[in-house]
Amino acid sequence: MKPDIDWLTARPIAHRGLHDLNNTCWENTLTAFKHAAERNYSIECDVQLSRDGVAIVFHDYVLKRLTGIDGNASELTAADLADLQIGGTGDQIPTLADMLNLVGGRVPIVIELKGNFGHDAGLLAAVASALKGYSGPVAVMSFAHWLVRGFHDEMPDIPAGLVVEGTKPRELEAHFSMLAHDPDFISVDVEDLPNPFITVVREKLGLPVITWTVKDARTVALTRAHADQMTFEGFDPDTGPA
Repeated sequence: MKPDIDWLTARPIAHRGLHDLNNTCWENTLTAFKHAAERNYSIECDVQLSRDGVAIVFHDYVLKRLTGIDGNASELTAADLADLQIGGTGDQIPTLADMLNLVGGRVPIVIELKGNFGHDAGLLAAVASALKGYSGPVAVMSFAHWLVRGFHDEMPDIPAGLVVEGTKPRELEAHFSMLAHDPDFISVDVEDLPNPFITVVREKLGLPVITWTVKDARTVALTRAHADQMTFEGFDPDTGPA
């Protein structure tokens, strides 16, 4: 039986937290997560491994864009990463445990596991360890098929999703093949709507579908027509765009 995940689509999902497009409040920071929780928005975040096997919240494999520092996130320990400032602000790179402690179950969290082939051995176990004992609504998802295949073994009680993009026949075939691994939901590039895969998973299989990344009225309308909830950034869904 599929888990009850009505909470997944109940509220819009703040992409990497409720940030201001990295002007004063930056993506995937505790400040952005705090703002989302205060506004009762669900939170999407990105998680990868530090050199010492800790689940950290950071999107890019390369540090430069967000910290100004050369190098890769996987080359530093969690303690080293915690010393780096994001965008020159007072925020540092948090661990997943830091983020979970801050949110404390107030709003749902959707964790995207960043597949980094050759550098992500142990990522599923690290995330499972961080989530152990966490009582708030939480789900995991990934583009990386090798990670999705291990979700239910490593985290059998956590809803697990498949992230997809592309509508070429070969891409759709790959999406359909992953249904054998029993995802609980799908996260789709909003620019790929509508498409046959999403029609099947919603209408035939009854799986909830969330979109990414919604930034304007056009993509809000696409989500409303072909999916069940949006992952957004750059605007406030409670006030616009309509």
